[in-house]
Amino acid sequence: MKLILTTCLAMGITLSLKAQSPDKALARVRYTFTHIQDTTQKDKPHTENMLLVTGKNASVYTSYDKINEALNAQKQIEEQIKNQTGNSNVKIELKRQTKGSVTQADYFFFANERKLITKEKLFNNYLVEEAAPKIDWKILKDTMSFSGIPCQKATANFKGRNWIAWFATELPFQSGPWKLNGLPGLIVEAYDEKKEVKFEFAGLENVTASDEKNTSADEPKVTMANGAVAGIKIVGMDVGTSYLGSEIKLPADAIKTTRKELDKLKEARDKDPQGFMQAQMAASGMQGSFKMNAAPRPAGSTAAVKSEINNPLEISSQK
Repeated sequence: MKLILTTCLAMGITLSLKAQSPDKALARVRYTFTHIQDTTQKDKPHTENMLLVTGKNASVYTSYDKINEALNAQKQIEEQIKNQTGNSNVKIELKRQTKGSVTQADYFFFANERKLITKEKLFNNYLVEEAAPKIDWKILKDTMSFSGIPCQKATANFKGRNWIAWFATELPFQSGPWKLNGLPGLIVEAYDEKKEVKFEFAGLENVTASDEKNTSADEPKVTMANGAVAGIKIVGMDVGTSYLGSEIKLPADAIKTTRKELDKLKEARDKDPQGFMQAQMAASGMQGSFKMNAAPRPAGSTAAVKSEINNPLEISSQK
């Protein structure tokens, strides 16, 4: 897919929300996420690289592939703006590098407050707040080691699936991938009993002092003709470094909403993506145009291929 933006990139109005207090990031955990979305094609699961950033109280779970995609887009923007220095009508063309879809929702979990905040981006950042689900874990005596990390087994029924989780008591975080939380230690690996959904451990690193520079999301920068360095604010796009810093915090430009209202916005976007984005730009005070070029179809195809999801992550949500 290609995105073409013709606009004044520095313009835009954002609405703010009183944010939850930031928490110091202590560790980053990577997972390989595998989900058989269509049970008639079990040999073609959705796979994605995911990231959990956790601290003593807060954690955020996001797509690592989405972060890398944003970083790549940032580099493209910097280069194209540099090449168009002096042009009053800057034209940006973004080419996606990631194959397939990426998870758009990010999950912020606050252990002390037992709060779960889902962040989704539909041009603007939207936050949906709810009580964190209380999972009735049964802790077993079974143990296993993952890359040298000793873990203990726990099981629970959650969102329509029977889950098996392996948690590390030596890593005293109550968080885990997706909405899985509440064990006396970091959830290192988890899967449902049918292994239709798996969060496989792919690595862990401590957050260091050198990550301080990424605490605030870096904006694309370009050196102008006079030698000055200008920062470019891209309204409508996440910046890839926003989850790679030393703090876990909600985006300052977020709009608090309800699940019902967010679903209405998604419905409007899906009906007319280009019109939706144009309306969002106008509502944010931006002048210009938004154009979306559809991805080219494979040779010989006569219709767009739409993936089927007959096996959602949350089975109970269909009830």
